Amino acid sequence: MHAIHVEGTRLLCAAARAAGVEKIVLASTSGTLAVGEQAEARPDERCEPPLALIARWPYYASKLYQERASTTACAAGGPALCILHPSLLLGPGDERLSSTGDVLRFLQRDLPLVPSGGLNFVDVRDAATAFPAAMAKGRDGEHYLLGGPNWSFAEFFGRLERLTKVPAPRLRLPAGLALFGARVVEELYRRFDQAAPVEAASVEMAQHFWYLDDSKARRELAFVTRDPAETLADTVRDLRQRFRC
Repeated sequence: MHAIHVEGTRLLCAAARAAGVEKIVLASTSGTLAVGEQAEARPDERCEPPLALIARWPYYASKLYQERASTTACAAGGPALCILHPSLLLGPGDERLSSTGDVLRFLQRDLPLVPSGGLNFVDVRDAATAFPAAMAKGRDGEHYLLGGPNWSFAEFFGRLERLTKVPAPRLRLPAGLALFGARVVEELYRRFDQAAPVEAASVEMAQHFWYLDDSKARRELAFVTRDPAETLADTVRDLRQRFRC
């Protein structure tokens, strides 16, 4: 991840500067700014990155380093740089299941418990419209969070249950106990050289709150989002068509 996110971005910025490119819009993630332990918090672009949390999770750490590498590379002689931070991307067309995998697992009844944290998600089609808007309107050196609803996992699963008629998981465990159990299972699978059904890191992340305030993008980029019910319905329809679940 470091080679792709950090070194690759540094090379790209250098090549863009050499080619006379005037502006770069970088796709990062809301997780470098908007994740915490309190449900009441709604971080925005003025907040400092939660380094103590990000350092635990390689993907988010590499994305933060990517942002800093691009900022440094573009500071001396350009190009102008604008960084977008979409939250969890849902909607149709996720061929690799990089964002919609947990929705598929829900449909397959493969989620054992309800995490104690919360998430934010945005329709991929709405997030996509923010990139040309940022190229035209985004200010140099600025960051923009892109999001949708801030929902607890319990509410998210409840919405999916009502939409799909698939029963949501009911089991709830204290965060520490859930993480301990995930680590035990992961270690058992590792001893038999197999991949665990649930990674401990994923369980840990799900105990946190990925809520955010995206009013800056709505104000400066005219960012708008569709009804989240439409996003969930289209996500489910796409997954069911492809996986017959």
